[in-house]
Amino acid sequence: MIKILDVKNTDREQIFFRGQTGATPEIEQAVDDILADVRQNGDRAVLAYCEKFDGVRLDRLQVTQAEIDEAYAQADPDFIADLKKAAANITKFHEKQIRNNFVITDEDGIVLGQRVLPIEKVGLYIPGGTAPLFSSVLMSAIPAKLAGVSRIVMVTPPDRKTGCINPAVLTAAKIAGVTDIYKIGGAQAIAALAYGTESVPKVDKIVGPGNIFVATAKRKVYGLVDIDMIAGPSDILVIADSTAVPRHVAADMLSQAEHDKLATAVLVCDSMALAQAVSDELERQIPLLPRQEIARASIENNGKIIVAGDLFEGVAIANEIAPEHLELAVEDPFQWLYAIRNAGSVFLGKNCPEALGDYFAGPNHTLPTLGTARFSSPLSVDEFVKRSSFIYYTRDALGRAKDSIINLAEREQLHGHANSVAVRFEEDS
Repeated sequence: MIKILDVKNTDREQIFFRGQTGATPEIEQAVDDILADVRQNGDRAVLAYCEKFDGVRLDRLQVTQAEIDEAYAQADPDFIADLKKAAANITKFHEKQIRNNFVITDEDGIVLGQRVLPIEKVGLYIPGGTAPLFSSVLMSAIPAKLAGVSRIVMVTPPDRKTGCINPAVLTAAKIAGVTDIYKIGGAQAIAALAYGTESVPKVDKIVGPGNIFVATAKRKVYGLVDIDMIAGPSDILVIADSTAVPRHVAADMLSQAEHDKLATAVLVCDSMALAQAVSDELERQIPLLPRQEIARASIENNGKIIVAGDLFEGVAIANEIAPEHLELAVEDPFQWLYAIRNAGSVFLGKNCPEALGDYFAGPNHTLPTLGTARFSSPLSVDEFVKRSSFIYYTRDALGRAKDSIINLAEREQLHGHANSVAVRFEEDS
């Protein structure tokens, strides 16, 4: 049964506990070993880990075009149609994020500007351990495509029985414009993308969520390549008032609890009666889920219902927790929207279950977890571009700035900097 915590009688540590990452020294060492092995032995190491961890012996890592085309051809037409609707919504939203170059020519003899350039090669990690997350393919590949990334390399674990990639994932990849697909999961997939192997190209950036081994590997290769974020277990926080429907609130909490035993589902409300009603609903609904064992562990170990004095206090608690997903299941959600400072994505009103954002609405579902919404943002087109500035000065323009530059450089005791300007005007003295 979920914990019900009354703010008046509960210490801050319990109220603001955000969940666990699952990291251990043993995992750190295991990931170090995998990274070193793949870096040294390439495909041979990756194939060995596929057999060890995924239970499949592969002849090749790359998915063929024939496999992709066959998956698409055999897909349910309604599924393809729904994927394309979702892809259109995701595209429409992310098109608004595209940045433009700019040039400044306000002063004579000076041209300043910024170029926005796509990252050339990006790796997408798509989890596949407990569910075929084809939605993550759309959410990762579409922003990359809009940014102009020329090579989008997807890695995802193969099925333990067949050694193949789930057809739904391949279908989504075809729709989203993925260029290369490899049958690799876990830390070994991150290593292959970061270092490159005989089969897998070395990429410039790795994005996408994964388990603790994947998250740890991403953290360890950062600097050699860029990454989007260190994703922890998923979480949801629902703020509800007396008009909320307990059945709906419980269902929304379970939509995240079924992800992972380490996932966190939180309700913040201003009524003990609502808290008890939602608790009762959770107990009724958990046994109905196919993934009830996962959901039960998440709810009992990490879930909680926080009863605040009022919604103002509830919003303050939510801002401190900084959830990945925040639902405002209240009468007038727009009244509270701009009071929310820390959340990956905000779902407004009683007709916006978190699943709407996971699959269809358009905003990205790869979001900051474990309180990192305090300083981090959802995956976006920005993650797939880099910016480069440029400067042009005529000799006359440099002459006007010469004394200021020399003065500033000498005050930093960088006389070589100062001289690089002064030397250009020696013949004038």
